[in-house]
Amino acid sequence: GGGSSGGAAAAAGGPGWRLPGRVLELVFSYLELRELRSCALVCKLWHRVLHGDENSEVWRSLAARCLAEEALRTDILCNVPTYKGKVRAFHHAFSTNDCSRNVYIKKNGFTLHRNPIAQSTDGARTKIGFSEGRHAWEVWWEGPLGTVAVIGIATKRAAMQCQGYVALLGSDDQSWGWNLVDNNLLHNGEVNGSFPQCNNAPKYQIGERIRVILDMEDKTLAFERGYEFLGVAFRGLPKVCLYPAVSAVYGNTEVTLVYLGKPLDG
Repeated sequence: GGGSSGGAAAAAGGPGWRLPGRVLELVFSYLELRELRSCALVCKLWHRVLHGDENSEVWRSLAARCLAEEALRTDILCNVPTYKGKVRAFHHAFSTNDCSRNVYIKKNGFTLHRNPIAQSTDGARTKIGFSEGRHAWEVWWEGPLGTVAVIGIATKRAAMQCQGYVALLGSDDQSWGWNLVDNNLLHNGEVNGSFPQCNNAPKYQIGERIRVILDMEDKTLAFERGYEFLGVAFRGLPKVCLYPAVSAVYGNTEVTLVYLGKPLDG
């Protein structure tokens, strides 16, 4: 509870903080993420025990507690190699509270399902947004795209539901999107050119993982398909908190989003 971090700090002055790493690891494996964050600040040893091995018993048991079995058993998280990374991906997944009323997040915790509602465009944002640093995540469509299927970023103020079948993401100055159906880039209700910028760019295939790279230092949004860098799609992003987001129109379509962490260069 609330006193756990205080207790941890008190223990740091006593014999508790000199326990062998293996024992500390065992104790930490019973704590929740918020408590682990407090413990990591206690001393260098505790920090090292927590963050030295991203597949330690601490992260393994936390993953088992907070992730659905389906997420661990299927290939949803196949590009997130460590248990710590899997826990982090879960905390960065779609928000069940910050999405259109016509979508729900499936039990696996990472996949959005759009209900078959006529004349509605429906979106979702993730639980956590970014105002600094560099971040990468994967998005893939597991059902028909329909006429508009947009992936990108949005501020907290961007609408997540509207009438008709439209490119909701990119329909105002609060969001930026790439429509996978016609390869158009969208912002402020306007088409910002086609993407990627090459002749006869291959159309998106269902199930293909698109990697999205947000760089808040350079203020750019870029995309990769497979392991091919497609280029920078948007420049000059504002210094506000930006959330990974999608918008969909097709009934029963499903979209999965997995946060990967800091992008690997090269």
